[in-house]
Amino acid sequence: MRLLKAALAACLLTVMCSPAVNAQNQQSALSNAAAAYPSKPIRIVVPYPAGGGIDILARVIGERLSQRLGQAVLIDNRPGAGTILAADLVAKAAPDGYTLMLTSDSTVTINQFIYTKLPYDPVKDFAPVSQLVVLNQLLLANPAVPANNLKELVAYAKANPGHLDYASYGRGSQPHLAMELLKHQAGIDIVHVPYKGIPQAVPAVLAGEVQLTFAGAASSQAHLKAGRLKALAVGGKSRMALLPDVPTFAESGYPDVQSNAWFGLFAPAATPRDIVLKLHAEVTRILKEPEFVQKEILAKGYELVASTPEEFTAFLAIDSARNARAVKISGARAE
Repeated sequence: MRLLKAALAACLLTVMCSPAVNAQNQQSALSNAAAAYPSKPIRIVVPYPAGGGIDILARVIGERLSQRLGQAVLIDNRPGAGTILAADLVAKAAPDGYTLMLTSDSTVTINQFIYTKLPYDPVKDFAPVSQLVVLNQLLLANPAVPANNLKELVAYAKANPGHLDYASYGRGSQPHLAMELLKHQAGIDIVHVPYKGIPQAVPAVLAGEVQLTFAGAASSQAHLKAGRLKALAVGGKSRMALLPDVPTFAESGYPDVQSNAWFGLFAPAATPRDIVLKLHAEVTRILKEPEFVQKEILAKGYELVASTPEEFTAFLAIDSARNARAVKISGARAE
């Protein structure tokens, strides 16, 4: 009888302790995985086509990250559906640090207000690693458009409602939001034509398929110098050093219109903290290298951020609130 009671007590103790033991074992396994990270190639999913500014930045960072970590870093372009397909893929990926996402604000702080339903939760499904850069975008026009500044464009659009088309790089992208806000505030009618990315939108303006678009200096500077495009305004609080003659939207009378985007790095939620911190440390070291700053940041019209995960998380809350207001004012919607 005593032996039976002892056996039952031992079994009960085992059952009671097993959840704690399992939790300890899981934590130990995560710690070991983080310590050995990375032990295989890393994939960075980019929700835009190859050739655009965000894709180029991802490839340059990936190349340097591969050198620092001793593992291949593969760039996986997954354009389409306003970045939703790529975001859903990463949200559902294993949280082990081997699938990351380098994306823009559209994915995390705009889509939730543009679309009635998303397959991912922009707050709960991602672990912010770092906000990398800010891109102040230019409002660009085909030379055939009879306007050389924003005031002239608004006047022409009012006199010719529905005559102009503008290209964005997808519903819910910054160009979509910025132009819809401008249309709302200026009382003009310009038709939205969504493309998959800047590599398609800028050539569409060059070819005269559409008359207007938004893009950064890296994608447009050569065309501006050659006279194939003209810049009417620039987003951000101040003029761009590369194009000091182009006024801001605020200077042009529309301070609420912000055509600036940011690019950031994310991991799936529940990625071990040690891995997130390791990725942050390595990526921000790359961003701050003097050669990288000069060649890949300043020369392409970016503003360097390189925030910590905590800083990025706090910024996302602020940016979400700002975009919620902008979407409400603009009335922009997508199904």
